[in-house]
Amino acid sequence: MSLGYAEKLSFREDVGTVGMPEIFDPPELVQNKIEELAVMVQKSKHLVVFTGAGISTSSGIPDFRGPKGVWTLQRAGKGVPNASLPFHRAVPSLTHMALVELERAGLLKFIISQNVDSLHLRSGFPREKLSELHGNSFKEICPCCKIEYLRDFEIETIGLKDTPRRCSDKNCGARLKDTVLDWEDALPPEEMNSAKEHCRSADLVLCLGTSLQITPACNMPLMSIKNGGRVAIVNLQATPKDKKASLVIHGLVDKVIAGVMSKLNLRIPPYIRTDLVQLTLRHSLKKKCVRWTLRVTSIHGLRAPLPFIQSIEVSFPERPDMKPVVLKEQPFSLQRETSMNRSFFMLLKLNFSDGCSCLSSSIGWPVDFQKQKDSFVRDRTLVIRELQCAAEHESCAGQQEILERECLPRAETAIHAIVTNIVSYDMGDDKVPLPRDSGMNCGSSNPAKRNMEGTGCYPASAPKKLKYFFLKDEKLNC
Repeated sequence: MSLGYAEKLSFREDVGTVGMPEIFDPPELVQNKIEELAVMVQKSKHLVVFTGAGISTSSGIPDFRGPKGVWTLQRAGKGVPNASLPFHRAVPSLTHMALVELERAGLLKFIISQNVDSLHLRSGFPREKLSELHGNSFKEICPCCKIEYLRDFEIETIGLKDTPRRCSDKNCGARLKDTVLDWEDALPPEEMNSAKEHCRSADLVLCLGTSLQITPACNMPLMSIKNGGRVAIVNLQATPKDKKASLVIHGLVDKVIAGVMSKLNLRIPPYIRTDLVQLTLRHSLKKKCVRWTLRVTSIHGLRAPLPFIQSIEVSFPERPDMKPVVLKEQPFSLQRETSMNRSFFMLLKLNFSDGCSCLSSSIGWPVDFQKQKDSFVRDRTLVIRELQCAAEHESCAGQQEILERECLPRAETAIHAIVTNIVSYDMGDDKVPLPRDSGMNCGSSNPAKRNMEGTGCYPASAPKKLKYFFLKDEKLNC
């Protein structure tokens, strides 16, 4: 749950039951239930997981209805709670990464999520096996060609409004829209239909960290029961569906899932975040000199922020006549003049923001205005995968690789991928996993709406999912 999302939502007096007491089953009972759940998961042929805000609390994102939840505090007149990290720097929890491994092992077939925090996608869970019922605060969509764009910054609006960016498809160029629903927005038909289909096919629906109060979403898990399936619930608070569940565990989701993974003899993979940055050098001739401009921007354009970079130190190690400079304002830009006949080596030290598991990373850039470099595009998915594998093996953030370079007569653009986070998870520890500091320098005629069970409230519609694009025209293959 995004705090920005909570603040952007339209005011709603009745948001359902909030501030419910937390329940903790005795340790021995929890262990017995974990063993029972592990057997249920192992025997399942079509496991579906239904997630709520409770799986992201250990990532530093407050829930809605807990004792310190967003709506609980708002009702008490205390405003929105503080998050331990900026929303865009939150990392997937142990549970998020365990679900990735369960899918890889062939046990988990589909996830239905009510969350808008994008942590399922950041974890590497396949988009085609995920239904985001309430949208995604980091995703935009083209209303014309339906291409989805996943960003590394929070989209400025909610309620399916226009954003400042346009579709990058050369044949389209339409204004993009956000995907997060406000209270009166209709649930996205395609997301909802795929979720229902999988619930009907499921022999087990595992509900994690959700109070199961928002309809129609909360009724989806029960569809499995009608077809002979079962429902299991892991949540710290009682839910309206507990009596219909085959198993209810009152405990920390991370601790329960870690226990299940241990019983299944499955590891929980580390989370490795890779951010992307675009470097552009443009120049123009001025007599015997060259006036050149360096820009370091988001791959999403000048108007998109680079939330993971705090400042950039630019130096010229082989040219004492060229003074170093520190760039502190975005978009990062530097203008200089130099002799056209003299090449130089430019070193850029990217200083990262809080929440990154490394302090900085450096990119070297040889510049020769009289020599034309070759353009190339590497297999983005392969390069990033190799970069992340190397980072996991060496437990070292700050590593970077060039993904593509485009060279024109008077301009050069390069895109680099940089590992900024490596988070490991201890299956025997239910504490919050923190980043390690490596020290390195158009619509339905009868749309369904979501509302609170037993109330007259409505929050929710994400766009139609046809294609999923990450950057420019590159597909995202998690």
